[in-house]
This record gives sequence, structure tokens and C-alpha cells, in this order.
Amino acid sequence: MINNNLKYCRETLEMTQKELGYIFGVAESTVSGWENNNDIMPLNKLFKFCELYGFSLDYVTGLSKKNIKYKNIGKLNRTKVGKNLKAIRKKLGLTQTKLAKDCTISQTTYSNYELGIRLITTITLYTLCKKHNLSMDEVIGRIK
Repeated sequence: MINNNLKYCRETLEMTQKELGYIFGVAESTVSGWENNNDIMPLNKLFKFCELYGFSLDYVTGLSKKNIKYKNIGKLNRTKVGKNLKAIRKKLGLTQTKLAKDCTISQTTYSNYELGIRLITTITLYTLCKKHNLSMDEVIGRIK
């Protein structure tokens, strides 16, 4: 479960759940689900929130207690994220099978993330980063 700071970040911006929902085209109840960990905010929406309002993914998801300002990269690129995942896996000396097992997904699904066929999910990225002490921001290509 992600120990998220989304509610705190939203309240810091003096924004209601309804207003945040409007920005993302979702219902207020969906935002409530994200904030209460009843549902996981999709990575593309989480990324957009962080880019728009100057938060790090690590801070919003609770991986870090400090909000580090990263360079805005504009758009989330699944191919670039995939290449970063592969480079990190090789640096750690792990197999796709091992990382998939760590994240409780299939090796095929993990392979699709590395190949850029699919964008990694928020929960899988969070799990990978938590287990291997990595930064979500750096994995997706946001650099200090």
C-alpha cells in the first residue's frame, strides 16, 4: 500500500477534491479513493499532478519525506521509462524474473514495461523503488 501525501499536497494548494477531479476528468469520489488508498492514482495522472504543481513523485507517494524539485520533462515517455528500467535492472544485477517476482507481476508484464510497450503502473513502480531503494522520479527520467 502506498503511504501517500496526495491529500496533504492537494490541501497545501488549497484545492478541493472536486477541483482536482475536474483537472483529471474524474469524480470527486475517485480523488477520495486515491487519497485514502482505496485506489491507486494512475502513473500518468500522478506524473501530471507532480509536473503541474512542483511535487516529486517520491514525496507524493511517501517514498521521501522531503519534496525535491526536479526538472519538468513535459510528457511521460513510456519508451524512455522502459530504457531506464532496463538500465537500473542491469545495474542492480537482477533478472526480469526476479524484479517481476519482487513486484508480484509476471515476467512478461515486466518485459513489456522495459520494452516500452506498456507504461509501468504506479503500484509496480512504487514497489520496485521501495524494495530496491530507488527514486520514482529518477526512474521516469526527472532529473535534479
